[in-house]
Formats: sequence, C-alpha cells, structure tokens
Amino acid sequence: MDFEIFVHGEKAAELKPVTSGAAPDFTLLDLKGNEIRLSELKKTVLISVFPNINTRVCSLQTKHFNQEAAHHPEFDFLSISNNSAQEQRQWCAAEGVDMTILSDDGSFGRAYGLLMETGPLKGRLARAVFVIKAGEIVYHEILKETSEEPNYQAALDAAQ
Repeated sequence: MDFEIFVHGEKAAELKPVTSGAAPDFTLLDLKGNEIRLSELKKTVLISVFPNINTRVCSLQTKHFNQEAAHHPEFDFLSISNNSAQEQRQWCAAEGVDMTILSDDGSFGRAYGLLMETGPLKGRLARAVFVIKAGEIVYHEILKETSEEPNYQAALDAAQ
C-alpha cells in the first residue's frame, strides 16, 4: 500500500510501509555500542521512529516516550532515527534523557518501508510508532505529516 508523507503540507515522499504481520527483525547499535536485536527482546516492544532528533517534534516525541518508559518497565521502548550515535548522545546529554535510542544505518528503514528516498527529507525515516507483541505488529501509526506528533495514548493502549 502506498503511503504519502508530507512536510508542512507539501508532498515529500511515497512509502510502502510494513504495517501488519510478522515484524521484520533488525539489529542496531544503542548509544553504548551494544547490539539490540528485536527478536531477542522478550517484552512487548514499543518502537518510536522519527526523522531527526534535533528538531522540535522529534525531540518532543522522544522526551514523551522517555517519560512513559520510566512508568512502564513491562515494555521495551526503542527510539530509532538515522541521526548518528554522536548526535543522539549529545541530544540525550543536553535533554537529560536516558533511554534506548538506536541509530539506523538504513537497514531498519528499508525493512519497515520507512526510509524516504526522495524529497526534502531524502535519507531520513518517516515518523512512526509500532507496538510488537510476540514478534507480530499489533499496532502501527505512520504519520502523514512529519510535523505532527503521534497518538501516544493509542500506542500505550495497544501495548497493554
């Protein structure tokens, strides 16, 4: 299914995201250099995906899920962008955020159909949220407009 992405109302990309069924497995590095493999996580996983940690909405999204992670130890929260690990570390230090943030080398974005190949955000990930239980995608939200925040409560409800 084609999905259009907009930046401030202007069409920026067309994607074919994975939205149901088995969650594609991936392995990415966290900010300490540890490999995080989706298939090795045993809890329900909430994945927050965003284009650029150094923008207002991405920062709000990441801070919000960081706060939720502190209240929900029964879930594994993963935040993923294709910022460099150094950019992510600097942002976390400046904002006082301590959560699992992964730097995508493009493999996650391609596997989930979220890597924008054209437009002003070429090479960036589309904003999205997934909930994965027992290896299956049980919830997804892919935001058509990159300047909008996700529905945090819907994602948390799906994870329950």
